[in-house]
Amino acid sequence: MIRFIACSIALFCVNAKAASFNDDIVTALLERTTHQVKYDGAYRSIAYPGGDVPDNIGVCTDVIIRAYRQLGVDLQKLVHEDMIKNFTLYPSKRIWGLTKPDKNIDHRRVPNLQVYFKRHGDVLSNSNKAQDYKAGDIVTWMLAGNLPHIGMVVNDKAQGTGNSLIVHNIGRGPEKSDVLFDYEITGHYRFVPQQYKQD
Repeated sequence: MIRFIACSIALFCVNAKAASFNDDIVTALLERTTHQVKYDGAYRSIAYPGGDVPDNIGVCTDVIIRAYRQLGVDLQKLVHEDMIKNFTLYPSKRIWGLTKPDKNIDHRRVPNLQVYFKRHGDVLSNSNKAQDYKAGDIVTWMLAGNLPHIGMVVNDKAQGTGNSLIVHNIGRGPEKSDVLFDYEITGHYRFVPQQYKQD
């Protein structure tokens, strides 16, 4: 009986923490849509850790980076530290010809985030079913012209399709839109920060 109660309490804690992450990341994502951001992916030197490009510019990755930063998670630092130890696992040499990590730009590139989330998050199915995508899930796509893209699922549904809406920046600044199945899905991840996990 005591063991059953303990298991029930532990399950409640896990569920409560998962719900808290969902709520917090969705709040952070929706807050991003209130910002006027010009799409600009030019290389810039930024501070480290906690560095960011000017808040009036950004690309698709910056939506994710800034949302997690509101939860106290610095993807710049996490990706950089992982790349220092595991550079050959990342596509920086193959795609961009780099020979070492670059703290200014690595975390702002979709292929690098894909590797990081595969290594440190959960890899989910690239499903064609809307119900398989939950609030807080990260989705990557390949756009026309071989351009990688990234966004996150929020808990609002699109009228008509019933698809979960995505917060992303595809060139018009951070927005919430029905694009889940508009492009080829190349990745589906869930990255829950440590503070939301059961001890």
